[in-house]
Amino acid sequence: MSPDGQRDECATNSDSGLEVCTFRMPAGTVFDWHVHEDHQLAWAASGVLTVRSGVEAWVLPPTRALWIPAGVRHETLSEGVATMRTAYVRPSSCSIEWTTCTPIEVSPLVAELLSHLENDDLDSSNRTHAEQLLVDLLEPVRTISFEVRMPTDDRALRVAEMLIDDPAVDRTLAEWGADVGASSRTLARAFIADTGLPFARWRSLVRLQRAMEALGSDEPVNEVARLVGYESASAFVAAFRRETGITPARYFHEQRSDGKEAVS
Repeated sequence: MSPDGQRDECATNSDSGLEVCTFRMPAGTVFDWHVHEDHQLAWAASGVLTVRSGVEAWVLPPTRALWIPAGVRHETLSEGVATMRTAYVRPSSCSIEWTTCTPIEVSPLVAELLSHLENDDLDSSNRTHAEQLLVDLLEPVRTISFEVRMPTDDRALRVAEMLIDDPAVDRTLAEWGADVGASSRTLARAFIADTGLPFARWRSLVRLQRAMEALGSDEPVNEVARLVGYESASAFVAAFRRETGITPARYFHEQRSDGKEAVS
């Protein structure tokens, strides 16, 4: 049920509908594109995970997990050192019917239940009760995902690839066009037609995706802002808040004792 050869610790029971595994992930670990027959709840017990599914990507600190339905192709990676604790849930034993990847709030109780269910010594009754409680506690939460499609037009694609390599580059479409042999109007039309987004919006999402990965590695906000092309930390925080509704610090670190984020 998990990436072959990668599991460090697992706890399961032949009569159980749920298996919990822990994976130690050195910096740069990638579990390449794969699918599971079971639902997966992917959670970073420490560090930060990035999960990609199709054209979307989620950056998950320990306050967030991702429900990945059975059969959904995805990859999981960690920019820095991380520990992924993940639950694999048999569809036949689960009442959850979400058909798309769904971000989940990880309250202290959910975190404790995931750790508790790694215990091989749990008797059948206690395990069944803990599994049901865990599933009952799973609640969707707003978490930024990045739907960043690449353009198919060759010239726009070259621009997109250069920006992904270095999102801090601040050039107009006319300046990019001089390099790739297209007018600014042609590039603008290509980005909208191929990605569904205006160029400026597409670039903002690329910058935020890179920023989220850097923030997850505990890079200072002012350094992250510079890395992805914002003139100041305040400009970056404002852009981050427009997308997520909260500041970077609250997204990655702050959590009330009941698992709910405080309201600004």
